[in-house]
Amino acid sequence: MHASPQNERRLWLSDLAWAGAATGITGAARPLQAVIAQPAWLYCGALAVMLFRPPDLQCFPFDRVAFALLVGAALLRALALRQPLRIVGSISVPMLALGALALADLLTRPYDAQAWSVFAAKWAVPFTLFHLAGLVLEDETSIRIFETFCLIVLGYLSFTSIAFATGAHSLIFPRYILDESLGIHADRARGPFLQAVANGVSLTLLGLIALDSLRRARLRGITAAVLLAALPLAILATMTRAVWLSFALSIVALIWLSRSRQVRRACMGLVAAGVLAIGAIWALGSSNAVEDRFEDRSPVEFRRAVYEAGWGMFLEKPFWGWGTGPMQSELDLRVSGFRQEAFYLHNSYLEILVSRGVIGLALYLWILWGLWRLRKRPRRVEAKTHFMDGEFRRIWPVLIGVYALNACFVVMNYQFVNALFYTIAGVLAAQTRRAEIA
Repeated sequence: MHASPQNERRLWLSDLAWAGAATGITGAARPLQAVIAQPAWLYCGALAVMLFRPPDLQCFPFDRVAFALLVGAALLRALALRQPLRIVGSISVPMLALGALALADLLTRPYDAQAWSVFAAKWAVPFTLFHLAGLVLEDETSIRIFETFCLIVLGYLSFTSIAFATGAHSLIFPRYILDESLGIHADRARGPFLQAVANGVSLTLLGLIALDSLRRARLRGITAAVLLAALPLAILATMTRAVWLSFALSIVALIWLSRSRQVRRACMGLVAAGVLAIGAIWALGSSNAVEDRFEDRSPVEFRRAVYEAGWGMFLEKPFWGWGTGPMQSELDLRVSGFRQEAFYLHNSYLEILVSRGVIGLALYLWILWGLWRLRKRPRRVEAKTHFMDGEFRRIWPVLIGVYALNACFVVMNYQFVNALFYTIAGVLAAQTRRAEIA
């Protein structure tokens, strides 16, 4: 029996519909397949969005969307490849505990958008990226992509800082960096973070990464010379004494720790470039700003008053602390004599001690101890061909020192800084775990 022309037409339309649906599903799945095949691009893209999304910028939360896409893609890839989620007890457990304490405190004021933003930047994003980094940046290709991203960001931040210091404001992008109504430190090179310390810490960490790239000849020639020569001037342009101190100490430490003669020469070159930059500022008669930063005593007096108030609050509730909301309200009442809408402790350790008590500080120090332990080189020697190889662990304590020292002068609520720092830690932890299993 032959089908009627009408039935044949229906069958043909049905086959055409199924073919179209299959084509559409295949086309829609291709980007997902590409992300699963090489998720390092999505990872770096999420970090880039965090770089250009400061907390004071009122706009659509692109960083949260990018973060959610990254988490979804990474977990889907882990399920497809049956990747185990590695837990590092000395880091994961105290981070989870502190995050849980912060979340419980936050749920008492669930409609405070700024508090949720701080929670994400300080605990949620670093904790998540620490564990995802080992799943996403697991091979030489993905780590190379991440290293390239770091070098590009270093070049951008250095260029922006120098452009600001030299008055070439027309070259600064994005333009909101110049908006004095956003963020703080509008008179300094603060970059897209809208905060000079965050800019300086990022420049220092990325500069140390660039020096390691120089060791492996990943960065060389005129590119290396221009990038490293610009770094001291960019650091100087932040006009932040804590950043200057941590940068200087990190270069001295690297000269002592590095086995690479080329890196030690580059560090000496950075010292010479810094001296020349200061000399150029003096020669051009623009040294007043630098001198004012060295001689300015008002921040010291302000911090002393805040620290004394914070210490008194700790003595009243030493075990579990005040909680973030009550701590802020009480601090505003205890500090007087300064024109501020709100007062902050400007010290990560004291802030945790007052808000979470000795329990919280013990957990935070536990995290730092776990990070310090990552300096140990795995038994299986890694090839010295890619970023974060075995030799990189010799300078890892320097990166920890930069982070920990600046935490003495500010509260580390900077999303990009935390994301960058804990990404590196996550890759090192994953490499150690794989070496132990092998």
